[in-house]
Amino acid sequence: MRFLILNTDYPEFLSWLYEQHPGLENEHFAEQMLVRMEIFFSDADFYSSNLCKLGHEARVIRINNELMQRAWAKDHEIHIKEPAPLAQSWREPLFRARQMVAQTPVRYLKPLFRPILRSIDTKQTWFYKILEAQIKHYEPDILLNQAMNDVSSRFLKKMKPYVRLITGQIASPLPQENFRYYDLIISSLPNYVNFFHKIGISSEQIRHAFEPRVLGKIKYNEKAKFTLSFVGSLTSDHVARIRFLEYLCQRLPVKVWGRGVENLPRESPIHQHYIGQAWGIDMYRILHKSKITLNYHTNIAGPYANNIRLFEATGVGTLLITDWKVNLQDMFEPNKEVVSYRSPEECVELIQYYLEHDDEREAIARAGQERTLREHTYYHRMKELVDIIQKYL
Repeated sequence: MRFLILNTDYPEFLSWLYEQHPGLENEHFAEQMLVRMEIFFSDADFYSSNLCKLGHEARVIRINNELMQRAWAKDHEIHIKEPAPLAQSWREPLFRARQMVAQTPVRYLKPLFRPILRSIDTKQTWFYKILEAQIKHYEPDILLNQAMNDVSSRFLKKMKPYVRLITGQIASPLPQENFRYYDLIISSLPNYVNFFHKIGISSEQIRHAFEPRVLGKIKYNEKAKFTLSFVGSLTSDHVARIRFLEYLCQRLPVKVWGRGVENLPRESPIHQHYIGQAWGIDMYRILHKSKITLNYHTNIAGPYANNIRLFEATGVGTLLITDWKVNLQDMFEPNKEVVSYRSPEECVELIQYYLEHDDEREAIARAGQERTLREHTYYHRMKELVDIIQKYL
């Protein structure tokens, strides 16, 4: 089977990517994609490479990376009337955004950011013209759209004749679109799977995973450098997480990495613990060098454990302390492979306990890593995906 996977990147990551690699925007599509994939940010090529191991053909397109998409169009002699952006254009809207929200309460950030993010790119002519050309060029059997918030139902309807199966994947806030043109939607969230069933859309659960190749990129078994870490987004979609982390920052020496911190109120205690952003391998190294790392799910998860940090943290062999969820035991054995808490107060107590009991902490971390490498890799997940896809084909 031929898979074409559509995904996006955070604008902050794209800004960082081209700042770290001057001149990359002038390279061919393949060179830009190779550099982006080797950073191991998000799911990188973890889907496509493991699908290829299983004997399928698979490609990934980062559909909101205008510089990379225009490079593909140029390589394939597709003319786009709109002028190409400078690499600097990734930075300018974000800089304006930071200035505008410096004093803005968190609850007001989402409506403020919406027009700013639209100004960075989204639905200009180049977006759909290049994407349509790519779908027609690669002739996929399965179009796997992991960017359901960015691709319109109108466009999917237009692409229906060119693919055998249109599949969506989502575990973020749902788009204001109808889903009728999807043949199947997969999600790591059981509540989303139930929702799609109720509105008459075929849906299946596939969890997140860990890619073992990461272990070859970090200095494995390096002595822990950080006592306690948190890595993750702290935006207007993460209000409860922000409150939880503020509570911990007032009581423990937690170091914080992530995006969105610059938009928090000045009085937030998180600022005093904030180190910076961490993308890809840098993020994995931070997790690996931590004695303990923290996890807190977003509100859309409801009572279910699902996020990718469960597998990234355990995969690199770090003790994960995560919020308790009803299905956590389906993935890990609580207090033997991960540690779970039901309140910020309990979380503080557990952290203090495991920082004082090295042997117990390290034993749980080892057990969690063994479980992840045994059951929760991308190779395992792609076998599940292929079985599901074949059923719907």
